[in-house]
Amino acid sequence: MTRLLTVCLGNYCRSPFAALALTHRGGAEVSVRSAGLIGKWQDQPAHPSMIAAARRLGHDLAAHRGQQITRELLDWADSILAMDAAVLDTLRAVCGETNAHKLALYLDDRDVPDPIGKDEQVFHHVAVLIEAGTTLHTGPRR
Repeated sequence: MTRLLTVCLGNYCRSPFAALALTHRGGAEVSVRSAGLIGKWQDQPAHPSMIAAARRLGHDLAAHRGQQITRELLDWADSILAMDAAVLDTLRAVCGETNAHKLALYLDDRDVPDPIGKDEQVFHHVAVLIEAGTTLHTGPRR
């Protein structure tokens, strides 16, 4: 089983949906968790617009509760997938040599844009990007 950790700034929009989409696509072959660099949304549900975007794509994000990154989560993961380059840079600074080899951008060579402050259409676009990116980490749909 592959253990994936998705990370964004607050674990409020992108990384929770990425974890859900990866779990859905990967099935029993993957174990996925998500976290944020900051604890602002600790124990809070995902952004309502991301919950709605997930629902439109057939996913239920309502049970998500935010959590901040921990050393235990970093150690647990086989791969740590940052939603954008700024998150990746911060993770490089906090991971140290122990977990640095696990770090990558979720979309390999580009950022997943942060939809905070944008309209529902942007949230939907971001969710579609994230769902399309699941094949990079899990292979074909099971």
